[in-house]
Amino acid sequence: MRRLILFIVTFLAVVTARAQVGEYRNELAVGGSAGVTMTSVNFLPKVPQGLLMGKTVGLTLRYTGEKYFNSICAVVAEVNLAETGWKESILDLNDQPVMRLDADEAERYERRLTYLQVPVFARLGWGRERRGFQFFFQVGPQLGFLQSERTKTNFVIGQQNTNARTSSVCAQDTMAVENKLDYGIAAGLGLEFSHPKVGHFLLEGRYYYGLGNLYGNTKRDYFAISNQQSIVVKLSYLFDIIRTRNSKIK
Repeated sequence: MRRLILFIVTFLAVVTARAQVGEYRNELAVGGSAGVTMTSVNFLPKVPQGLLMGKTVGLTLRYTGEKYFNSICAVVAEVNLAETGWKESILDLNDQPVMRLDADEAERYERRLTYLQVPVFARLGWGRERRGFQFFFQVGPQLGFLQSERTKTNFVIGQQNTNARTSSVCAQDTMAVENKLDYGIAAGLGLEFSHPKVGHFLLEGRYYYGLGNLYGNTKRDYFAISNQQSIVVKLSYLFDIIRTRNSKIK
């Protein structure tokens, strides 16, 4: 994993440098994005879960440095406010919802975490730059800084119907997040439509894998693993601040 991070950092440095080969670019675009997140947490001991739906909004900055053969090389940096966390699947041995002890209602629990996320990507695109469609792939590291957390449940903590559950693991229900810094690797695929008078419209699907844990993972801690993983679908709009004067660029 350290080699992967080193490769990404090196790739980012190479892309931002002014290469002696390829078609030089000097383009800067800024804008915003909005989308949805679908997150779970990889707990060990295992906690059965579904995907927690959340929102993400943010600002985007993109610098395009060159076109090497058919690949348009750029660096993308974002600052996003995103909702992540986990939603428990509380089921019995027959895969049926577990009912509350004090009411005729299925037990529900979710923890919603709000992060300020800062991903930095190396980006490769193929297609039109000025007018038309472009397919792109981007990958890079991401840092997240926990801003808040909140719990939504319909049962009294400590009075769960644990006897009926397939999993009796419920320590996470009362544990506040210990590690406020989250870090990992994100990668995405997308499609961009550009028009010289309107700007750039992007649709992207992204996957994030956390390398850090929400909780301590020493032998004295309850969870050995508690890292996040997310699927993100987002729409972005960018407009050009600096544009290369080159009639050959299409």
